[in-house]
Formats: sequence, C-alpha cells, structure tokens
Amino acid sequence: MTTLASERPAERPARRITLRTASPRAPRSDRRAGLLLSSPFLVIYLLFMIGPLLVGVVVSFFNTTTVKSGLGGWVGLSNYKAVCEDSLFWSAMWHSVLFTLITTPLLVVLALAFAILASRIRHGTVFYRLAFFAPYVVPSSVVALIFLWMYTPQVGLIPKIFDAVGLTPPDFIGTTSGGWTAVVLMTLWWTFGFNFVLYTAAIQDVPPEVYEAAAIDGASPWQQIRFVTVPLLGRTTSLVLILQILASLKVFDQIYLLLGGGPNQSTRPVIEYIYDTGFTSYRGGYGAAATMVYFVIIVAISAVWYVLRQHRTAAAERPAPRPERRTS
Repeated sequence: MTTLASERPAERPARRITLRTASPRAPRSDRRAGLLLSSPFLVIYLLFMIGPLLVGVVVSFFNTTTVKSGLGGWVGLSNYKAVCEDSLFWSAMWHSVLFTLITTPLLVVLALAFAILASRIRHGTVFYRLAFFAPYVVPSSVVALIFLWMYTPQVGLIPKIFDAVGLTPPDFIGTTSGGWTAVVLMTLWWTFGFNFVLYTAAIQDVPPEVYEAAAIDGASPWQQIRFVTVPLLGRTTSLVLILQILASLKVFDQIYLLLGGGPNQSTRPVIEYIYDTGFTSYRGGYGAAATMVYFVIIVAISAVWYVLRQHRTAAAERPAPRPERRTS
C-alpha cells in the first residue's frame, strides 16, 4: 500500500507590480517665482514679436498705404497673388539665396579652421580670440563706412594698393560682380566672429584625454583634427550651419548701406525689396503680404532642417543589428 503525497495547490503566477512614480512638480511658490521672473521677457516678446506679426497678417489682407491712416479697403488674397506673380520679388529672393550660397560655406569652414588653430596656439590665445570676435560687435553702419572708404575708386585703400603694384583695381561699386565681391568680403570680416565663438566653446568641451589617446596611437596633429576634432564637432556644425543659413537669408544692412541694392538693383535682397515697397512706394498691404510669404519660406527651411536633424538623431541612437550566427 502506497501513501500518496498530498497534492500541492497550483502556484499562482507572481503578479508584476509596477509602481508609477509621479513626475516631480515644483512647489507652487517656485512656479510662481519663475512666472514672475519670466514675465518681463514674455511681455516684451508679445509686444515686439507676436504683436507685429499679427498686425502684419491683418494688414496683408487690406489695401493699406503708409500715407493714410486706417487699413484701407479689403482685398483678400489679392496682395498674395500679386507677390507670387511679381518677378521683382523673386529676383530679390534669388539675390538673398545667392548671397546665402556664397557666404554660408565660407563662414562655416573659416570659423572652424580658425577656431582649431586658435585652440592649438600655446601663447596669446585670449588675444587671438578677442581679435577674431571683435568685429562682430561693431555696428553695421560703421562697418559699411569703413569698407566704403576702402572700396572707393581712386581714393580708397584697395584701389591704391592695386595701383601701387601696377594692376587695374576692380570696380566694387559700379559692377554687379564687384558689388557681390565687396559685400561678401565685408560680411566675412564682420560676422565671422559669432561662428568662431561657437566652435571655440565646442572645442573646449572635447576631453584632452581623447587627444592623448590619439597621440599614443601615433596620430599626427592633422590626423587628430581630421579624425577626432571634426567628427566630435558634428552637432555644433549642424547648429552653425542652420543659424548661418537663416542669418544670410535675412541679409539687409550691409547691402543696403554699401550698395543700396545696386547697380540697377542687381544685388537687392528680398528684405530691401520689402522695405522699398512698403516705405518708399507706400504700399503697406503689399509689403506686408511679401513679408508673410518670405516668413513662410524661412519657417519651411527651419522645419525641413528640424525634421532632418530628428531623423539623423534617431538613426544615430538606433542600435546596430547583431550579426547572425552561422551554425554548421
């Protein structure tokens, strides 16, 4: 006779308990203090950024003129249709794009190169950083006067240098090619410092142990720059690139002060076209519509860059596929 062991009750599967941790919220006093501290900026932003934008949207639907009070008559989308069919607007838009295509690669590459060189100088680093950044804080009107004096035929510094070596000086003011050359050189000298500072800050964040490890592996200074510094500055380069594109598309000061859009409006950018239309021809509604079209183009470029950046970030964070095991 065998004794049957008592059957154990079926074990219940362990219940998985998930604790939901509430996101920490700042105390009400801290939130109130943060709102009070940020309120001056919010008020200024609403008054001088959002407010004019909304006014511009409203004015663009009316036949507004800057010599009479009031909005004028309602015209609906007629202003937008006229802007899209205006060859002068698209010609000015092409001038802004051309300026962007010329200056953006130069300002990015030169800023990166000089930031790397300044970081590798042992003595006088502060002097070189200050010298490269100092022109950026000079007002545009002062910069335009300096370069206008340098470009003026017969009495300017650059024509005198060409005459001293027996060469014919280029006409920086009276020709289209000379005008673009003058504006590009002026822009490179004036705005170079901002990108230089961004790259300098990014280079300082690179750990020195990385360069020491590369030197131990036998990497030359050029190889360290090529395979260590430049790849580690990838995010900074993308930031500098989009900021420079947007800044170049909004060019106005140097072309207006130096050339006035000439000769024969061959260098007039789109912002100068909007200025001439709204404040010289007194067509406020049409100028507002042109501004809105240009604003949409800028926003579209920013949105495309944001989507591409998000896609690149997601691809970089995606884990690499594991190699499959082959069974013999």
